[in-house]
Amino acid sequence: MCGIAGVIDRTYVSSSMRTSVARMNEALKHRGPDGDGEFCDGFVALAMRRLAIIDVEGGWQPFYNEDNTVVLVVNGEVYNFMELRAELKAQGHQFRTGSDCETIVHLFEEYGDKCVDHIRGVFAFALWDKRQRRLLLARDRMGEKPLYLFESDGQIMFASEMKALLSSGVVPFELDPVSVDLFFHYQYVPEPRTPIKNV
Repeated sequence: MCGIAGVIDRTYVSSSMRTSVARMNEALKHRGPDGDGEFCDGFVALAMRRLAIIDVEGGWQPFYNEDNTVVLVVNGEVYNFMELRAELKAQGHQFRTGSDCETIVHLFEEYGDKCVDHIRGVFAFALWDKRQRRLLLARDRMGEKPLYLFESDGQIMFASEMKALLSSGVVPFELDPVSVDLFFHYQYVPEPRTPIKNV
């Protein structure tokens, strides 16, 4: 199952915000009891919980490209990773693990944001490009692997579960009356809304 969480800040990720990301990651522990990983680079803090399935011994996150300028945390499964891996190796990419998800790092190097067009699978990921100082957040087309967002004061926080965002201590628990009304009409809250205001 796995889970991801993090924050990007327009200015700098403070130590209190890093603590908030750690709290979010702890709230995701049930999604990945086999381990965790984190990364912080001034403007961004990323965290993840791992449920080890493919490359149990070596597939620890975050994943990096060959020169450590691309960093990835991911919750997902890449169904076509064997074909992608063979193509990427033929193009000169070197893999550090046997994980299906490491292919995303190298796909990004080849195709940029269009890397998602090559993935067959279910995924939610956060990919930090150190050179561009740019975060790419992506989710599979059907939302099989969820990704919740909260934006405030030049920051974007994200997590695989809403309760992780709420555990950050930053996101207020305030019901969104429009979403509640929609729920009573349709028995679900249409995307991109959630029952919590601003999430």
